[in-house]
Amino acid sequence: MSIDLLREGTVIPAHPLALTSGRTLDERRQRALTRYYLDAGAGGVAVGVHTTQFAIREAGLLQPVLEIAAEVAAKEAGRPFVLVAGACGDTAQAVAEAELAASLGYHAVLLSPQVPGAGEEELLERAKAVGEVLPVIGFYLQEAVGGRRLSPSFWRSLSEQESLVAIKMAPFDRYRTVDVARAVGESGRGDAVALYTGNDDNILDDLLTPVAGRRVVGGLLGQWAVWTRTAVLMLEEVRRAWAGDDDALRSLLARSSDLTDANAAVFDVAGGFRGCVAGIHEVLRGQGLLEGIWCLDPDEGLSPGQAEEIARVRAAYPWLMDDDFVAARLDDWLR
Repeated sequence: MSIDLLREGTVIPAHPLALTSGRTLDERRQRALTRYYLDAGAGGVAVGVHTTQFAIREAGLLQPVLEIAAEVAAKEAGRPFVLVAGACGDTAQAVAEAELAASLGYHAVLLSPQVPGAGEEELLERAKAVGEVLPVIGFYLQEAVGGRRLSPSFWRSLSEQESLVAIKMAPFDRYRTVDVARAVGESGRGDAVALYTGNDDNILDDLLTPVAGRRVVGGLLGQWAVWTRTAVLMLEEVRRAWAGDDDALRSLLARSSDLTDANAAVFDVAGGFRGCVAGIHEVLRGQGLLEGIWCLDPDEGLSPGQAEEIARVRAAYPWLMDDDFVAARLDDWLR
């Protein structure tokens, strides 16, 4: 049922990592974050991805953070809830991480394209090997944060793999986003492969506008790790727009650039995305979900002026905030 939900489309936040001031895992707040996403109405979470910090692997935290999200979901979801595990590295590492996720009850793997020196054929073989363990979500990552250009033929071949269930499109490039959507259609598996936006600069436009004749059904986003209740309500409104509600369509289009502006602050576009994880933490810290903005790398933090930019967008776009929702439930999440 969870894979069915993934194909139908939903809100999937990229799950952050809660740390203490000593940069050790804060299990209480890690659980609180998962409870936040559950109660906000998200359809799942993605754990072990960039927002969770790839360094969890070297820090020995991959299994603990995967376990915490899975345990909270198993005990408290009471509904279909998609558990997506990030997997990276070469084929052996990616398969091992998929096997760990499968043992913990995860439903799919978001497969990082960051494999130094690997050609497209190697990436396809890697995806096939991982797909023998768990269903695969492909990932087109923008080059500014370590992604690479991948050809339409790559996406067509990937879509032909029976284990592929979705693609996160995050090239931050409309031409390449169209490449993916067109390739999925040409694969003959268009009904089986869901398109998800990861284009944080274009979230609502992606959801509202068919791409190469295909609907983008949801989002798997670091941006949706914050103000998640609003994200869920936005996707509900998007569906009303799909059904012909002109007022909903107009309202969403009017707010699209607001969301892009807010994302620019949170993700530190001005600083070349250096403060993107810390920016997510700053929003969650302000709501009381995190104690601080600490990252595993002590040199990783907010860029100069980023805190002021986040404060600006918080004041400018009250419709985007879910502070009251969080405040009313925070004590229960932190229990």
